[in-house]
Amino acid sequence: MSVRVRFAPSPTGYLHIGGLRTALYNFLFARHHGGRFVLRIEDTDRTRYVAGSVEDIMESLRWAGIEPDESPIHGGEFGPYVQSERTEIYRHHAQLLLERETAYYAFDTPEELERMRERQQAAGIAPHYDRSSMRNQFTLGPDETRRLLAAGEPATIRLKVPLHGEVKFDDRIRGTIVVPCKDIDDQVLLKSDGFPTYHLANVVDDHLMGITHVIRGEEWLPSTPKHILLYQAFGWEPPEFAHLPLLLNPDRSKLSKRHGDVAVRDYIAKGYFPEAIVNFIALLGWNPSGDRELYTLEELIAAFSLDRVNKAGAVFDLAKLDWMNAQYLKQRVERDLPGLIAQLRPILAQRGWNPDEEYIGRVIVLLHERVHRLPEIAEFGAYMFTLPDYDEEFFRSVWDDSVPVTLEQLKSLIEATEPFTAAALHEQLNRYSREHNIPFRQIGTLLRLAITGKRVGAGMMDTMALLGKAEVLRRIELFRAWSTRYAPGD
Repeated sequence: MSVRVRFAPSPTGYLHIGGLRTALYNFLFARHHGGRFVLRIEDTDRTRYVAGSVEDIMESLRWAGIEPDESPIHGGEFGPYVQSERTEIYRHHAQLLLERETAYYAFDTPEELERMRERQQAAGIAPHYDRSSMRNQFTLGPDETRRLLAAGEPATIRLKVPLHGEVKFDDRIRGTIVVPCKDIDDQVLLKSDGFPTYHLANVVDDHLMGITHVIRGEEWLPSTPKHILLYQAFGWEPPEFAHLPLLLNPDRSKLSKRHGDVAVRDYIAKGYFPEAIVNFIALLGWNPSGDRELYTLEELIAAFSLDRVNKAGAVFDLAKLDWMNAQYLKQRVERDLPGLIAQLRPILAQRGWNPDEEYIGRVIVLLHERVHRLPEIAEFGAYMFTLPDYDEEFFRSVWDDSVPVTLEQLKSLIEATEPFTAAALHEQLNRYSREHNIPFRQIGTLLRLAITGKRVGAGMMDTMALLGKAEVLRRIELFRAWSTRYAPGD
């Protein structure tokens, strides 16, 4: 049997990072087994449709390197791959269920359904559709049902759930699950406007598209018994199911916007690399053997197995993602420095900085181990592109009465240093440290304040060598002028 899986998002907003993980697991499973990965857009709920969502989903998948074999863009023999373009297919299959007497017409108004729920809640009963007391073809009879349909009375089609027995299925992650039929509601399959609900469209499409494995989020687990009953009602063999663990915040609550970014586009905008995001989310709920943490997409494909997906929720640790992105930044500096220059240049230009490409590349090499994401260089290393802002508190912690004399001596020494390299600067300043009995670290701190305005940064000798002698001397002089206004006691 050839493996066929699908990712079936609803276009109700930007693609969630959890949705990207679901897509990735489906993609990895398909590629591992030499199967097909299908992208299907489930847009039957038109009230929640958000313009631009479909494009965002496709762009996010493309950015992550998760390319479908079949999709609204790629086409395929089982299309169309947008559910709103398949409504006649769903209506036809709803009629098949009516003919099989595994579904039925219901004519209840929203107000009648609300009163039913209120009565059940008052009686301490879990809300569910009561086919024995509501307005449907069983209570109205065949003649009245035909009359109402002929008169154009709004009607839904509901699944006829058996009154007795149970639904039993095996989940590849959670094991055997058993649900009594009495706990399953008579789900609406076709709404009065002729549009299907998620349940009907999902099952019909999965069957007609030959889906062999349904790999989706844990939130869909309660729907699975209904889907199993639908497969049985049609006389179809259900696919295998695997329900992925939730993504959690560090406090173990469900990952949500209240705790930070959740949309894939947010992480793209912040400069995370696709290989870092893919590597990171692959390990959220799935554990390959061993302690290794960095994997290429090809290595993930080779190693992936549903057997090693956990049941428990996976904590989204942003610090771990930052660490992982930093590892890929180091790799890219070695492998694709021109690409990094091209990415950073427009970020610098937004701040009004337009250095040449060679200089940008040298700054990236100098600072990349101090940041997690490439755009952070523009913030952390702003002093490499513009004059520093001085921190008065930092200044007062460094200042003493000897600083003006020391600065003048250091300026003269730096001006005389040739060649103006990190090694030559280190040699000259180290000699000055010994001769004047001033700790080398203290000299470095003073120069860091004068030249960068920062408490921390890359090595000062490398920083000065990259800025160049003229710029270093200019900044020392500017700092001296600034310090006369803020020196303690003045």
